[in-house]
Amino acid sequence: MSEISLTRYLIEEQRNDRIKPDLRLLIEVVARACKSISVAVGKGALGGVLGDAGTGNVQGEAQKKLDVLSNEILLEANAWGGHLAACASEEMDHSQPIPDMYPRGNYLLLFDPLDGSSNIDVNVSVGTIFSVLRCPDDVVQPEDEHFLQPGTAQVAAGYCIYGPSTMLVLTIGNGTHAFTLDREQGSFVMTQPNMRIPEETKEFAVNMSNQRHWEAPMQRYVGDLLAGKEGPRGKDFNMRWIASMVADVHRILTRGGIFIYPWDRKDPGKPGKLRLMYEANPMSLLVEQAGGAASDGRARMLDIAPTQLHQRVPVFLGSKGEVEAAMRYHLEHDAAAA
Repeated sequence: MSEISLTRYLIEEQRNDRIKPDLRLLIEVVARACKSISVAVGKGALGGVLGDAGTGNVQGEAQKKLDVLSNEILLEANAWGGHLAACASEEMDHSQPIPDMYPRGNYLLLFDPLDGSSNIDVNVSVGTIFSVLRCPDDVVQPEDEHFLQPGTAQVAAGYCIYGPSTMLVLTIGNGTHAFTLDREQGSFVMTQPNMRIPEETKEFAVNMSNQRHWEAPMQRYVGDLLAGKEGPRGKDFNMRWIASMVADVHRILTRGGIFIYPWDRKDPGKPGKLRLMYEANPMSLLVEQAGGAASDGRARMLDIAPTQLHQRVPVFLGSKGEVEAAMRYHLEHDAAAA
């Protein structure tokens, strides 16, 4: 069988009434922007894009030059196509409507332009995460509040990982599929259709340096994982931690595991580290569509009703059996405390 390009896949999904023409074109625009970011990431030091930009984002985090460049690439690529009503970025304080000179579409795009950017300078995989929502029908001028839809409302989600090869992993609600960038052809080609996460795992990804700050059920859960064969879980676990969510989640989508970024007392005023709208929701949809599960430790991630554009949440996602096990520890602890 001939190779299936991203364009062909999307056209066939459109013919089967699983995707609207405007959404197909929007995803293609995002994919083209990711190709441009891939080129910039690939040049590294040769492109003069390494190091800090000397600015901070809305979360007060130092921005890398590639953070700023990636944000500009995505904004410019999506401004004029006529598919979007507005977009929102992890790097910007507020959402941004499409400029008046261009036609407006029916979709809202959210993105983390360069996830894991602290790894750029050491040449470790980074990526772009995106999420697509419908703009409410009666809204002419979208504001931040119109983006505040639960993860179940997403019509598409994906990420692009800039590793040894550049891969786009996408769902439009009909499975999770991976496309690899053929650099000679300049197109994304389907290489892993219908990705499936094994239900059980012996691998977990978490930043163990924060262990002393975790709440009691998280301490007990990871303690039982580390106890191995002799402990209550009855098997030995491996730990992996890249500190780039895209890279960690890509490994889990490829071979299973659980990724955890729990709440901790290091910064008790924040309900978590990762952002619901830009990271947790799109990754949760991809994981669920691949047969996995995603939670904030106590409830399904995609059911959370957002209250802020830059809302943070604890994240537990990956192999279904392991996510459910982690939730049990938290819910049993809550029940005992009550």
